[in-house]
Amino acid sequence: MTRHTHHRACHLCEAICGLIIETEGEQILSIKGDRNDPLSRGHICPKAVALQDIHNDPDRLRQPFKKVRHADGSVTHEPIAWDEALDKAAAAMADSIERYGVNSVGVYMGNPTIHNYGMMTHQGALFKLIRTNNRFSATSVDQLPHHLASMWLFGHKLMFPIPDIDRSNYFLMLGGNPLASNGSIWTVPDIKQRIKDFKARGGQLIVLDPRRTETAEVATEHHFIKPGTDALFIMALLHVIFRDGLVNMGKLAEFTDGIEHIAAAVEAFTPELAERHTGISAATIERIAHDFAGSPAAICYGRMGVSVQRFGALNQWAIQVINTVTGNIDREGGSMFTLPAVDQVRNTGPGGFGRHRSRQRGLPEFDRELPSAALAEEITTPGEGQIKVLFTGAGNPVLSTPNGRNLDAALEQLDFMVSLDPYLNETTRHADIILPPTSPLEHDHYDLGFHVNAMRNTARYNPAVFEKPEGALHDWEIFVGLGERVAARLGLEAPKRIPPHLIIDAGIKGGPYGEGTELNLSLQSLIDTPSGIDLGDLQPLLPDRLQTKDKRINLATPEPLSDLPRLLAEFSESGSDSSPFQLIGRRHVRDCNSWMHNYHRLVKGKNRCTLMMHPEDAATLKLDDRALVSVASRIGQIEALLEITDQVMPGVVSLPHGYGHDRAGIRMDTAIVHKGVSCNDVTDHEYLDELSGNAAVNGVPVSVSAA
Repeated sequence: MTRHTHHRACHLCEAICGLIIETEGEQILSIKGDRNDPLSRGHICPKAVALQDIHNDPDRLRQPFKKVRHADGSVTHEPIAWDEALDKAAAAMADSIERYGVNSVGVYMGNPTIHNYGMMTHQGALFKLIRTNNRFSATSVDQLPHHLASMWLFGHKLMFPIPDIDRSNYFLMLGGNPLASNGSIWTVPDIKQRIKDFKARGGQLIVLDPRRTETAEVATEHHFIKPGTDALFIMALLHVIFRDGLVNMGKLAEFTDGIEHIAAAVEAFTPELAERHTGISAATIERIAHDFAGSPAAICYGRMGVSVQRFGALNQWAIQVINTVTGNIDREGGSMFTLPAVDQVRNTGPGGFGRHRSRQRGLPEFDRELPSAALAEEITTPGEGQIKVLFTGAGNPVLSTPNGRNLDAALEQLDFMVSLDPYLNETTRHADIILPPTSPLEHDHYDLGFHVNAMRNTARYNPAVFEKPEGALHDWEIFVGLGERVAARLGLEAPKRIPPHLIIDAGIKGGPYGEGTELNLSLQSLIDTPSGIDLGDLQPLLPDRLQTKDKRINLATPEPLSDLPRLLAEFSESGSDSSPFQLIGRRHVRDCNSWMHNYHRLVKGKNRCTLMMHPEDAATLKLDDRALVSVASRIGQIEALLEITDQVMPGVVSLPHGYGHDRAGIRMDTAIVHKGVSCNDVTDHEYLDELSGNAAVNGVPVSVSAA
């Protein structure tokens, strides 16, 4: 057989590292980093090598399956033909709409959606026909606060300020661990080397985290901070910046309003107040504020640890206020904005908030999606708008959303469930129809999502590594097939069958480097340059890039300002938390949520699903290392192996996310061997960021005892 060399971008995390894949026939011979990729520069992590495990996984579904209930009460999933599967799925959705209304169809889209450009370009082929209010996604157990802060301050949900680490002097990082994530809302491959280079030129990396993470280990300073208190710390920084006359907005002053409102709002948030609750001294807070404001180029960045907590939206808004009042937005070495070849800021709507609310708890929508913590109750609560039929795409909310056991039980009450997914997992085992797409290596790839988050402007498109197998369908073809059938049933206009690469070609040609520009980019340009095209460092773009109506930044955002009294009330002197521990999550470089535990290369080695606890706490409870312990919250209890370590601060325990592969009826043999426990069986669906509705899965009150 002839050997072939393929260029490819890894789609398994935000870093989108460039790859060189050698094949012979249907066999993958090697996967290596592409040194000519202008973004990743040859760097890869273990996930990229595991692409071959995903492609060859015998558990991956390769044809549609239907649920069959047998006379003895047992349930199995058995293969059926594509036409029958699409017909049944479309009929169930259309029938429910005709009988109960459009809101009777619910939708949940998982994290892998953004890693597959065909799903992003074509899900509208179905969902534009089903304009349900009951839409949910992984956004509201992850980055929703980022979207809100970007929309409030800069006018668009995708206007993320990106840390320009390669040109910075000072980096204040809260609740982020890019050495494990390869960046998050920050596409930054080879981050370990970038931090080394940053420190070598005198840069200061200050990390605040309740755990001494992999990133904290290489930081200039690491400070333990009590979970859920980050907002007090950030507001205290702002207090010092205003109190000590450190505001220096530079060019931003020309198009920024509301600064006087911020000065008044932060007056009560003293460093002394923050010290009482965060565990970080007032003197340290004052020093960090002065160092940050005095740096020629500084970055304040917060990620999961400050997003998925009770003040997530307030945190992300305040972080960008700090960057703005010190002049570090749109500054080289500060936080800058991307200008990608396919400009999603120009091509998509700005987002909206609170235009409708969930029936049961009145939780606000964002971008037409309700908080995922409300999904189970919207299935089980009778009345108009109750979800009768659920569509899930590339998601496993039973393991990924709060109170997974509650959702697991709720899914059994549906009239019908359809899942676009390559696996029979903890969620799709409830599906009446499972529609598996092609393997990632069997379709082409352009990264629509993560070029928006990249620390450098680049563009890359790669054809499929393998031909699509006979009888298989791509994700986009499944969406179009369902849309055609639903449209026919409801008498609506059928979606067009335009392949996603043609949509990308139009986006590139109409983008900032396309037709009529010096580069004159097109899809063919990228095909001719398979390692990708370097479009240069991030450049200052404001105020022109702002998407606010008046092209101005208004710091006095009503929603977070009105949330400040809740923050003060939460941490009043009389307030106390009776729970002995707070539970936080953690990530490993070989993991990405719940969808990478069925691949040997990514789960081999020692057990990673352990409960970390500080030695002082373990001694108080008389618990031994590797003992089996019970972790209990208001809504449930789980058992996990204890790992005693000083990596976590006293009063904090840590359990990784995405495990719990012990439900009956799943088809994931490797994951079952490494089943672990689901931390979302103890995270509380009522424990939310009240401002945004985002799940607060960090800082969950729990108790721990011997099992």
